[in-house]
Amino acid sequence: MEYERIDFKTLREDVISGRISCIDLTEQFIEKIDKHNDLNSFISLLKERAREKAEEVDRKIAQGRAGRLAGMVMAIKDIIAMKGVRTTCGSKILKNFVSPYDATVIERLEAEDAIFVGKTNMDEFGMGSSTENSAFGPVRNPHDRERTPGGSSGGSAVAVAAGLAMTALGSDTGGSVRQPAAFTGVIGLRPTYGRVSRYGLVAFASSLDQIGCFSNTAADCAEVLQVIAGEDPRDSTSSDEPVPDYASFLERDVKGLKIGLPEEYFGKGLDDEVKAEIEKAVEKLENSGAVIKKVSFPHSEYSIASYYIIATAEASSNLARYDGIRYGLRAEDASDLLSMYTKTRSEGFGDEVKRRIMLGTYVLSAGYYDAYYLKAQKVRTLIKRDYEEAFKTCDFIVGPTTPTTAFKLGEKIDNPLSMYLSDIYTVSAPLAGLPAISLPVGKDSRGLPVGLQITGKPFSEGELLGITNWIEKELADRK
Repeated sequence: MEYERIDFKTLREDVISGRISCIDLTEQFIEKIDKHNDLNSFISLLKERAREKAEEVDRKIAQGRAGRLAGMVMAIKDIIAMKGVRTTCGSKILKNFVSPYDATVIERLEAEDAIFVGKTNMDEFGMGSSTENSAFGPVRNPHDRERTPGGSSGGSAVAVAAGLAMTALGSDTGGSVRQPAAFTGVIGLRPTYGRVSRYGLVAFASSLDQIGCFSNTAADCAEVLQVIAGEDPRDSTSSDEPVPDYASFLERDVKGLKIGLPEEYFGKGLDDEVKAEIEKAVEKLENSGAVIKKVSFPHSEYSIASYYIIATAEASSNLARYDGIRYGLRAEDASDLLSMYTKTRSEGFGDEVKRRIMLGTYVLSAGYYDAYYLKAQKVRTLIKRDYEEAFKTCDFIVGPTTPTTAFKLGEKIDNPLSMYLSDIYTVSAPLAGLPAISLPVGKDSRGLPVGLQITGKPFSEGELLGITNWIEKELADRK
């Protein structure tokens, strides 16, 4: 029996009862990964580590002390630190860097007996929307191998979409979990900023980064979030907000829910087929008792500009640590310290990372700080206020995750502005620090998945998973 698409609750029952062992289950996933290596979704495979963990979990099951996630085979975006394993961030500059410690999320997942099969491919340092900006080559969309899976967490999205892992962790700075989830037809959750510890997540933009989850069902996403959520003393930005029982939200109805539709998200630039699928989902919600309201986000037109100023500014600061001195690549044949810095960064960073470092350095420079960075921060506050105003009368904000379905590999790689605009619906939630989820609600005429995005109030992940679970059962087309 193949277990890639079975929900975790059913699988766990089979594992605990002995109908399948963790080692046999793990071998099934490893075999499928080997079969689909053309997707290029993994940077590092952890076959022996996975087998050892599976055997350990089998022993714990026999002793009656298995963890909550016993039997869950997971993939991890290669921007999250794992002790003794390469953490490359998809970059040549960290190609051979081995992490000396585990991220908090890794510690928590392993303590509950999750099994990790590999570290997934990604846009370099999380900078990209297509997983083409990787030193390890592009990732291919399993629905059409000539198309992108989205980015920057494309490898994790593909691992789940292709059945190479049950769930996967990614990181979302401006949409890097939700956009690839939409392009590959899986669920992708970005939690509230501070809900999940960032300790061990390699920084891109520290005020925006958040670890998120990919899954095939809302229930599986709830299981992962239950384990990784919560305060961490090693991350000063993590929240002490109590962690609820996420599974308890899953069977809630949508009757009476107030759902806001931003008029700005349904205008110019939205593909007609994407719009039609989103409208079908909204109609289903309304017919089942949800109250649909038109809302306005007057500052949404400035979200892309604001995001790319703030994110690049923080990136230019965070990436200053890659200098060839402390760890990672060091250029050879440098005659002095300055040339060593220059050669190391020139050879180690890809074009998109260099572009963003230069943009970030520019907007932080004397004479331009007020004109760009400070103004972007003020716009960020206005965007947050737009959400606060909408949430006075709405429980959720609903719209498309992306303006189009998956585009072809190479189509936008030489046009950065066009690439950046693929994030137009996803960057606002991170700017406001809000949780948001993408789930598949249909396909276009080419068979490519369409994603619906739902944004909630701070720390409303349970409510988001509840409405996602309802839509999943009513609408989701995963074939």
